[in-house]
Amino acid sequence: MSRMSWIAILLVCSPGAFAATPSSGSDKAACEVWQRELSFAQSVEQHDSTAFAGYLQADAIFDANTAKPVRGHDAIRKNWAAIIAGKSVHLGWYPQHVVVTDDGRLANSSGAYLFEDPAPNAKPRYTIGKFSTVWRRGRDGQWRVAFDGGDEGKPASDAEAAAFHAGRQTGCPAGAGAG
Repeated sequence: MSRMSWIAILLVCSPGAFAATPSSGSDKAACEVWQRELSFAQSVEQHDSTAFAGYLQADAIFDANTAKPVRGHDAIRKNWAAIIAGKSVHLGWYPQHVVVTDDGRLANSSGAYLFEDPAPNAKPRYTIGKFSTVWRRGRDGQWRVAFDGGDEGKPASDAEAAAFHAGRQTGCPAGAGAG
């Protein structure tokens, strides 16, 4: 077999040759999830527990990547009540990457979060980290959270907190659905 034939076979069999390019449908769904994630975060920033609850699947699981996950709509609402109230901590987050399954029923959104302790002498004042949320499209066409989790974060400086705020994109970036 010639050298060119081997090169052609290697190219055809390489993993990159089978990489799928998202369809316009998956880009559209990724943008829907992007906006949904931003709106979900806004419900917490606006201390709106009713809106927050509307983003949850009945069987949702939060802290899904920990030894003690919180299971179910009501338990999550109870667990997050103080966070949503915003009296002891302020929480903000936003997506940085969204992928959607080819069938358009599941999506993963991941990005950055920032906790701020509003106490005058809080140490640390800021904690920054990464989250990941799995969204499921319901029969009504609405995306709701099925799983949510994140890392423990690390203390952050004022400059890192400012960079976090400056990094939020409110519009869906081109190629948000790219794998």
